[in-house]
Order: sequence, then C-alpha cells, then structure tokens
Amino acid sequence: MLKKISIALLLMASTPLMANPSHFIDEQDGQFDLGYYLAENAYGFLPVPVIITEPAVGYGGGLMGLFLHETEQEKQARKKKALESIDGGAQLVPAAMTLVGGGGTENGTWFAFAGHRHSWLKDTIRYTGAAGAARGNLDLYTNLGGLLPVDNTFKFDTSTQAYFAFQKIQFRVANTPLMLGMQQLWAQSEISSSNLIVDRILQALLGENTMTSGLGLVAEYDTRDNLFFPKNGYKFSAEYMVYDDAIGSDTNYATLGANGEAYFPLSHKWTFAVAASYDEIYEKDTKLSPTTKPYVELRGVSAFRYQGDQVGTLQAQLMYHFDHRWTVSTFYGYGQTDTKSISDTTDSVNAYGVGFRYQIARRYGIHMGIDIAKSDDDSALYFKVGSGF
Repeated sequence: MLKKISIALLLMASTPLMANPSHFIDEQDGQFDLGYYLAENAYGFLPVPVIITEPAVGYGGGLMGLFLHETEQEKQARKKKALESIDGGAQLVPAAMTLVGGGGTENGTWFAFAGHRHSWLKDTIRYTGAAGAARGNLDLYTNLGGLLPVDNTFKFDTSTQAYFAFQKIQFRVANTPLMLGMQQLWAQSEISSSNLIVDRILQALLGENTMTSGLGLVAEYDTRDNLFFPKNGYKFSAEYMVYDDAIGSDTNYATLGANGEAYFPLSHKWTFAVAASYDEIYEKDTKLSPTTKPYVELRGVSAFRYQGDQVGTLQAQLMYHFDHRWTVSTFYGYGQTDTKSISDTTDSVNAYGVGFRYQIARRYGIHMGIDIAKSDDDSALYFKVGSGF
C-alpha cells in the first residue's frame, strides 16, 4: 500500500486532540510526534491519508487508520522505555493491531478493507485476518503465448471487481524466531475488458463470476529489531498455496512464494539493506484470470507490467540517519520474469530512486516518508510507511 502522512494532514486528521497541543510533542526531544496520541487516548489511532501515485492505476487517495491495542500494563512498559531511551519502545511489538481504510483513483480503481493481527502467550500464537472489496482497472501486457517477439507486447485493459477474505494462524517453534502455520484465501471476482474480443475470451474462459479458494502452508523466520522500521536483523518467509475445486475453487493451480529482507548497521549513521523475492505459479488448467500470474513488485515499476510463470526480484538500499528522526536513502531494484509458452520468454527491468523517512511515533518506531523512483518504463512518487521493501 502506497501511503504517507505530512505533519499538516496529521494535525487536520487529529482534530479531537487539538485542544491540547502538547499531545503532539515528544517529551524527550521536543519534536512533533504521535506516540502519546496512540498510547494514551482511548480511541487513539494513527490517521493515514493515502496518496496513490501508482502508474498502473493513476493518481488518487483515501484514508486509513492504524489502531494499536495495548493493555494498561503494556502502555506503561512502553512509556517507561520511551523515557529511558531515544529508541523508545520500538522493539515492543503490540499484541494486537487493527488497520481499516479505503480509497480510489482517477481511473475508477477503488478499495475498502479491514484487517486485524493478534498474538497470545507472548507471541507464541499469532493470528492475522482481513476482508474487503475492491475494483482494479489495470492495463495488462502479453506476448500472446510467444507469438510476438520479446520486445513487442499486446496491451489490453481489464476491470476486476472482487470480494475477498484472508486468514492466517502461526505457531512459534520452541523459543526461536521461527513460526509455522497455515493460511486460507477466499475471493469472488468478475473481470471484463473494453476490448470486445478480449472480453469475449475472458467470459468464455472464466464466466461471469469466478470463485477462488486456497489453502496453504507458511513459514516465517524474523530477527528484525523493529516491526515498522528495522535497522538490524533479517526476515525470511515462504508460503505454498493450493487452489482446487475440492475446496470450492473454480480454478486449479498452486503458487510458491519466498521473500527475504536483511538489515546491516554499518555504523551509527549508516544502514545497508537488501531484499529478494521469488514467486512461481503451477497451472493445472488454463482457465486462469490474467491477473493471477505473479508480477514484478518494485518501486518505479508499474504493477502487472511484468508478469510471468516465474518472477524474481532483488533490491538494495543504503540509508543515512541524520538523527533518530530523519533518514534519507537511495535504492536500486532488479526484476526478471520467465514464461513457459509456445516460445519460452524472459523479460527484465531495472528501477532506482531516492527517498526520506520521518519517525512520526517514537514509542513505536513508526517512520513515514516519500520515495521517488524510476524504471525502464515509468517513474513514480510513493508515499510509504516503513523501510520501503
């Protein structure tokens, strides 16, 4: 999700507390901060105005709210750490968090959702669930199964409306950073195109509505020092999902996904980070929506511009911390796709850019800011929460 908060927008979105401006000033460094608001107000949440500049859907916006649910004991422990150290309580992960929001863009794309994350027994059991609805108006690209040369693609528009629900449960292995679990995804969607030929093909293959139902296994190993903006440690996750008519799915296929992030503190001021991902789809039938295949996800690359049966990305980012509040960064990313068809094809893209972050809630280690990125085909402005990966 592409997002950013400016100080002015935050103040406007936080009108219930404007009667007491001190709630927005950090008690240790005297800087603008929403840590007190999140922790001490009974209905405290982080208002996140969404500004969308994704090339695939155009300009738009919306609003999200991040609620951090803590007991009074957890609040006091976090406050104590925040007063003792400039790093605050950033390493104390809230046992429960809720995110709700919605928005839209100029090309008619819109979304609305609610998600919740909860953990028990000192994070030995963790549950994540989400549900919502969305419409995505996207341009897709294909080489017609290898009939067109690698450098030539056929472009067509699609409009997909979907209702979805997701849930995942994980269990910690002994007292280690490893968590294993299962996840479930359900979605009902319909897809169309203004291109009459493409639309008839889609209706013939998929019908008016498509039900997608999947079950899978997930593994996660996480040693990062901060959930929202890590500077040390690493995270690796992998999942294998099966979509089959035996569990109510209209389409039959499987997916494998793996992601990794690593953060290396070079000095007090410098942090180097790398990230990599790999996604693969195993088709059991040919009646798949064109948006089903994985695609390259990089800052500066239009969503769904580069799709394939196998997709891999590699990113590197160098961050310079002026102080605990302000960070600037530069980054580079490479993505590659491989497609098995009449003529096997490979495609690749490079992307790079610069950005900055401001620590908006020191008690929780939440950073927000902007990334400016450019690729071989597009350029974009991103409003981000977290490191950018």
